[in-house]
Amino acid sequence: MVTSNGYSAYKSNSINYASKEQLLLMLLEGAVKYSKIGRQAILDKNVPAAHENIVKTQNIFYELMATLDRSSGEWAESIYKVYEFITDRLYQANMKKDIDIMNEVIPLIEEIRNIWTEAYSISKNSNKAVSQY
Repeated sequence: MVTSNGYSAYKSNSINYASKEQLLLMLLEGAVKYSKIGRQAILDKNVPAAHENIVKTQNIFYELMATLDRSSGEWAESIYKVYEFITDRLYQANMKKDIDIMNEVIPLIEEIRNIWTEAYSISKNSNKAVSQY
């Protein structure tokens, strides 16, 4: 029981004290995780688990869409359209329990996670370089 409470406290603190960039990366890690669990549940013919995890993935992208500052320029509008495409494909995969759609969308979700991870790393390293001067 102590271990469980300690883990809960750690998890809560990591979320409460994370930067907005770190929260974005946590959300995208969750999207990758839940989409893969949803895909496996489709393969296992576990309809409730497939639905639950695909919806979790959709909800992450809905949150990303809602918090995206679309007035930031053309790039923001473009990423919004990508997020919109992903949520639409997830909806279709969920309705049809279609493994092919999941196989199409998971690499895209992983690529988005990888791009944001790289951007965060570059930003973090450039901030270190600036602070050294």
